[in-house]
Amino acid sequence: MSTIRDVAAQAGVSVTTVSRVLNNDRTLSVTEETRDRIYAAAEALGYRKKMVRTPVRQIALLYWLTEQEELHDVYFQALRQTLESQARQHNVELRLYTVEDGIDAVAPDTRGFIAVGRFSARELSRLRELTPHGVFVDTVPDQDHYDAVRPDLAWMTRKAVDFFVAREHTRIGFIGGVDYDPDTRERRIDIREQTFREALGTLGLLDETAIFTGSQFSVEDGYRLMLQALETLGDRLPTAFFVAADPIAVGCLQALNERGIAVPGCVSVLSINDISVAKYVSPPLSTFHIDVEELCRTAVSLLLERVTGGRTLGKTVYLTAELIIRKSAV
Repeated sequence: MSTIRDVAAQAGVSVTTVSRVLNNDRTLSVTEETRDRIYAAAEALGYRKKMVRTPVRQIALLYWLTEQEELHDVYFQALRQTLESQARQHNVELRLYTVEDGIDAVAPDTRGFIAVGRFSARELSRLRELTPHGVFVDTVPDQDHYDAVRPDLAWMTRKAVDFFVAREHTRIGFIGGVDYDPDTRERRIDIREQTFREALGTLGLLDETAIFTGSQFSVEDGYRLMLQALETLGDRLPTAFFVAADPIAVGCLQALNERGIAVPGCVSVLSINDISVAKYVSPPLSTFHIDVEELCRTAVSLLLERVTGGRTLGKTVYLTAELIIRKSAV
């Protein structure tokens, strides 16, 4: 059986260097040629073959959100950081490109990409010119050519409606944001609002006056929209609100607390994401927990199936979520 010393001898480097390279220590200052020589020697000798992961290079991380958009919703910051962490664990070397860099900055030798954000028709066309291997996270913009993985927001919305109806709420409101067409920048209905309308419409419980949407998925919009609901509806205020995302829900709770509206005594609030502050707001927020780790792990696996596994058929993966019941919803 081959040893680490055998690998070091064949690669012409020290045992320490072999150990650090095979353990994916990216702080080690060695050339890519040396790394490749070590991986080749380890595979040729059968040394810990199942544990050796040959580097996957020239992979782009397309992060198509502005700094302001990331600040509004920490979910996207968590996505970026977790994608980078998962890539390191799988020895995938990412090149980060932001929306400020633009699609034309993406290197022509790119083998594949992982993308977060909204992409225009021109940007998608450019990606198809660059590589057939790509995964979109949180959106499904080009199912004919690329893989995608996203939380199943429609499923969560239906489950939220079921939750409230099972608890005999008949006046249920919605507070959320809007989607945007990346080509025209025109507002379009978000999947959560669309599903909410369909689910309540089927039950005969839809009240158009109890739907409020803003331009951002932010705390500020949540605060403003809930104040608008209180002023507009008065005594007709719903006994429950489904809120599209936790940052909006935090703003909603601030407005309700400020106006002395008891939560959940008078109004129940249920949201999506389970961001870190959800358990610390007053009252603690009931919300669907999106497993960002699983989302990103799936994205990296899908990409590797394409780049190194040779898969050509497309895959689109929708992940459900766990409902975390805290004190904001009964």
